Amino acid sequence: MSETQTPALQYRFDGPEDAPVLILGPSLGTTWHMWDRQVPELVRQWRVFRFDLPGHGGAPAYPAGSVGDLADRLLATLDRFGVQRFGYTGCALGGAVGMELALRHPERLASLALIAASPRFGTADEFRQRGVIVRTNGLDPIARTSPDRWFTSGFAAAQPAITEWAVQMVRTTDPGCYIAACEALAAFDVRADLASVGVPTLVLVGSDDQVTGPAEARTLVAGIPDARLAVVPGASHLVPVEQPAAVTDLLVRHFSTAWQPAFDSSTGQTAIPTAPVTPVLTSAPPHPVPIAEIAPAAPDPQATGRADPYDTGIKVRREVLGDAHVDRVLAQADDFSGDFQELLTRYAWGEIWDRPGLDRRSRSIATLTALVAGSHLDELAAHTRAALRNGLTPSEIKEVLLQAAVYCGVPAANSAFKVAQQVIREETTPSE
Repeated sequence: MSETQTPALQYRFDGPEDAPVLILGPSLGTTWHMWDRQVPELVRQWRVFRFDLPGHGGAPAYPAGSVGDLADRLLATLDRFGVQRFGYTGCALGGAVGMELALRHPERLASLALIAASPRFGTADEFRQRGVIVRTNGLDPIARTSPDRWFTSGFAAAQPAITEWAVQMVRTTDPGCYIAACEALAAFDVRADLASVGVPTLVLVGSDDQVTGPAEARTLVAGIPDARLAVVPGASHLVPVEQPAAVTDLLVRHFSTAWQPAFDSSTGQTAIPTAPVTPVLTSAPPHPVPIAEIAPAAPDPQATGRADPYDTGIKVRREVLGDAHVDRVLAQADDFSGDFQELLTRYAWGEIWDRPGLDRRSRSIATLTALVAGSHLDELAAHTRAALRNGLTPSEIKEVLLQAAVYCGVPAANSAFKVAQQVIREETTPSE
């Protein structure tokens, strides 16, 4: 366990102490055991470092609120052992940590592999909705459906023990840490920064991944200057578990041929590595052949603008109300109502909702009460959803409405209960 001032990060080392360090980062809901079948081969060349996300696999339940926070905890743990430079591979959320390291701490990264990763994972609404489900129902609904997201149907049917292992991994995760990780993924978006990733990168994806599939992988390859794409046939999201031999082979080839030298502070120069070798398969291997392809770099499509309350406001508005709601409202705006929507975004969301004096839970409570008082039921529905995403439980929303009944009137609260009840049912019922 890490004993630094940073909250503890559970880890383990395997392999020779004098070998270069290769880090394996896990996916949300998994433990370091997802890499068990890669380790025996990898330790032939590297000292393998694996870690658990907070609250996963028995790790201390100190929630990490952002991908950057996870990266900082990882570096703090590595600093304890004097590990300054390393290769890194991560799956899904673990891949997001790798991108964060490449962008914020490139001097420490020798090479990078991103598995089942994306510069933006789905939509913020999807992950905040998942947080609402867990906060209300616990992790069992997520655990029961995890095999459907992680494995192909054929693999799940043929490997019932692994399928049950996956369910139990999620089921034993700390719910608060899982919710915090969902929030971290909801806020993660490095699409505009991919061109700044300056290390050799392998982007690896299962051909049947329905979570972060080949389309997301090709977005990474198009944006990262020195990136290669490998598509593993017959695999879904947890491709290291479903096709371990193919993934191990690809990782060995990548990290053996694409390890960027460290910057030499005495000369102010960095050695230029030889060009990576493209493997050629001369005979049929005992596992499905990964399909590798190379895509050219794409220029950064966005440029940063000056700070503006509108920019902050649209971000906060989307985080609180959800992308679907905001997109629908803005799509309905025209020449007559557009200025009003801009006023709301700039001042209500960019100025008031972003003030540090109250957290978002408190602002949701105040907003719900005010909407009950004014009988603004359409807005109440939207802000009931927002309150759930901001961390209020259905029981807490009920208490807010009971309080409002005393001070705003029973008829108003009666109507509010009907609206809120319907919203809570929709938002907290797990999809099958």
